Amino acid sequence: MFVLLLADTWYPNWWQALILGMVQGITEFLPISSTAHLRVFPALVGWPDAGASFTAVIQLGSLGAVLIYFASDLRQLILGSWKAWRERDFQQEPWRLSVGILVGTVPIVVVGWAIKAIWGSPPRQLWVIAAAAIGLAVLLGWAEQTGKRQRDLHSLGIWDGIWVGLAQALSLIPGVSRSGSTLTAGLLLHLQRSAAARYSFLLGIPALFLAGVVEFISEFEAEALLSQGLGTLSALVFSYLSIDWLIQFLQRSSTWLFIVYRIGFGLFIILGLTLGFLRP
Repeated sequence: MFVLLLADTWYPNWWQALILGMVQGITEFLPISSTAHLRVFPALVGWPDAGASFTAVIQLGSLGAVLIYFASDLRQLILGSWKAWRERDFQQEPWRLSVGILVGTVPIVVVGWAIKAIWGSPPRQLWVIAAAAIGLAVLLGWAEQTGKRQRDLHSLGIWDGIWVGLAQALSLIPGVSRSGSTLTAGLLLHLQRSAAARYSFLLGIPALFLAGVVEFISEFEAEALLSQGLGTLSALVFSYLSIDWLIQFLQRSSTWLFIVYRIGFGLFIILGLTLGFLRP
């Protein structure tokens, strides 16, 4: 098996990059943590950890999927916000939603910058991922039980963006899941499940863009371009399919499937670490 290994940096070959992109795409928007799966899957099959930078860059494929899937929504949001700005009517729905997305992005940018400046990257130890997977499952279960699911996207305001944005910042802990933390916050704010998911997707656009671009520029390696490009393309295709499936699923079902999966996933990691077939 051919892999490219320079110093301590491992670059996936073309088919490994496609598989990792598939894992990223399937898990990015499901509330089960793409970062955790991109850390655990290589460990199970005996590949090195591709690292936080590779993960962040191929997230640009997931970003592309959101932009394509929600192109009509984004067009209305931008045009409506511009209309509200010209009319100085800041109570219009597109303006409130746009500002909520922007202010909701601030927490993850600030916390992400602080982590990168102090530690370089978030902890990726499997013990941390297991604890985060189970911990967020408990919170999501609480939100599923207590959320009244009475609100839709039309009722969202700036403060909703702030609260969901603070939850999004928790996703910098591997295993928490950006979609999982924001979906949990949305349910606690009494959003309908599908509305909470759509808001999670829209709120993720600036975060995914900034994380991907910053990592691509700061960790640029010509040798990694092929694997990053293939991984990004694969992530785009599977992210689009994942978005479409999740929205339809949440229109008719609860999040308990993901809650049970997260707990099982976390316990599996703990078992693997205990028995030694996973390395921390």
